[in-house]
Amino acid sequence: MPDPKTLLLGLLGLVAAGFATVWAWMLRAPGRTHEPGAETGAPPVSALGIGALTDFFDTLGVGSFAPTTSLFRFLGLVPDRLIPGTLNVGHALPSVAQALIFIAIVEVETRTLALMIGASVVGAWLGAGRVAAWSRRRVQIGMGIALLVAAAFMASQLLGGTPGGADALALGGFLLVLGIAGNFLLGALMTIGIGLYAPCMILVSLLGMNATAAFPIMMGSCAFLMPIAGLRFIREHAYAPRAALGLTLGGIPAVLLAAFVVRSLPLGAVRALVIVVAVYTAIAMLRASRSDAS
Repeated sequence: MPDPKTLLLGLLGLVAAGFATVWAWMLRAPGRTHEPGAETGAPPVSALGIGALTDFFDTLGVGSFAPTTSLFRFLGLVPDRLIPGTLNVGHALPSVAQALIFIAIVEVETRTLALMIGASVVGAWLGAGRVAAWSRRRVQIGMGIALLVAAAFMASQLLGGTPGGADALALGGFLLVLGIAGNFLLGALMTIGIGLYAPCMILVSLLGMNATAAFPIMMGSCAFLMPIAGLRFIREHAYAPRAALGLTLGGIPAVLLAAFVVRSLPLGAVRALVIVVAVYTAIAMLRASRSDAS
């Protein structure tokens, strides 16, 4: 009988294949009239470049949601209302590629890994159903706040790091309950644009686990929850298909390059730049929401 990790990887492969099949069918199927920015067709070159850049650094632990959001707004590529769905749909398959690599090579207890991943998926499924129906102004407010929260987490990592000295590869008892509850919340917040990587790494370290164990947990969580949440955004047509396809096609090769060729970079300056850009974009989002209200 296959070991639990092999079963988890096989299940992830099935989730990814199901997501890709449904998404491809929806892209080809004649459907409702899309709002501006949500047309189907070949992805723009700019979206391919954004996918390659953000998923490259995502694989190294920087996170992809904040920089992707900032680049979308700077280039005017995706309407604000469609950004949460586009992030979850477009980065889903690159996240699967990351998870397949890191779950296979980084040691962490399978029960802890599976329960925390499952909690994030449930949170994302519930969150996506709500966010897909939000108005543009509500998305602008939600994403503005989300970017500020994400910037705060990244600044915490950059300035103070995460607690050191812990080396546990599993959680039990009350700590496991806290881990499950925390990842459930992080999964729900993913759907409005708060990247899971930085807060999950902090959560895992605060619970006493080895910080390296955060990689399969956070990447596995995203790999399972983003296809699940993404299907809800696809069903509601609450995403930009061309931009999402560009993120996927540009992102997967970049993940493989980062994981197998580059492996590590001095990322402090990159994180600092992402924080500045995320705060700027958050302020712009919140200002835009005020204009829509007037």
